[in-house]
Amino acid sequence: MTYIELPDDKTRQVSFYLAMEEYAARRLGSRECFFTWQVEPSVIFGRNQVAEREVNLDYCRANGIRTFRRKSGGGCVYADMHNVMLSYITSDEAVGFTFQKYVTLVLHGLRQIGVEATAGGRNDIMIGGRKVSGSAFYHLPGRSIVHGTMLFDTDMGNMMRAITPASDKLQAKGVRSVSQRIALLKDHTDATTGEFRATMRRLLCTDTLTLTADDVAAIEETEREYLSPEFIFGKNPPYSIVRRARIEGVGGIEAGITLRGQEIRSVGFTGDFLPGDVPMERLTAALRGCPLTRPALTAALSGGEAAAIRGLTADALITLLTENP
Repeated sequence: MTYIELPDDKTRQVSFYLAMEEYAARRLGSRECFFTWQVEPSVIFGRNQVAEREVNLDYCRANGIRTFRRKSGGGCVYADMHNVMLSYITSDEAVGFTFQKYVTLVLHGLRQIGVEATAGGRNDIMIGGRKVSGSAFYHLPGRSIVHGTMLFDTDMGNMMRAITPASDKLQAKGVRSVSQRIALLKDHTDATTGEFRATMRRLLCTDTLTLTADDVAAIEETEREYLSPEFIFGKNPPYSIVRRARIEGVGGIEAGITLRGQEIRSVGFTGDFLPGDVPMERLTAALRGCPLTRPALTAALSGGEAAAIRGLTADALITLLTENP
């Protein structure tokens, strides 16, 4: 695996590193790539989330916390200079296999610094039943990107005030607050963030690619999309009805359905779910023009379209669309 490094030690913002992942996936051939990074206080929410529901925007503005959207699914995360962010780019395309490979690599790194951690949930790494790392995933043509956060000595006050998880998510986890779900790596190792980054690089990578000034300029051009208000906040279209549910093994899903009579005109999905092995466009196309009834939806989803959302079955999706109040 190749470690990608920048030509300088400058700390950049989240949008740059997200663009750097995309640049590596599109421009560096088929090689497997890895790099780590750290940022000033920031909130990063998933591509399917509505910022106003997930982030305390007033608190973030008042406290200098930047907000960014990524192109992967999953939930909202807080990052600061006491986190280590991890980026992995591969040609493997199967979601489950790629996640498992990534998590195995990170667990190996943690064990090298004396931390016994395990995989848990849909995309988490756990220490003693508490989450120390989460990850998310998305496809580009022929390539997959997995990125995650490792909580070292994160400012928990900022985290709990900047992110506003839905109460049903906390209830589903059996906890009363964000802090009860979180482990900090500093409580389980004497290693520093720098030592952890060096360990991961040494264990996973056999060579290094140092980007050039031209590479950085190209990344900054890609970054412009990530910085646009339209990308970060988007536009939420009006819906005829909205269905919401938290589904075990899937996450929170909200389906905004626009109807023409009793026929589905369009469906938009938001939430902290992860993408599956089927393109979302295939799922929404299958639903378009379908009557909002269980028999019609069963027929429309008979080709495995529900797999656009990781872990989701056709029956669970039909129940969400037809029965959820």
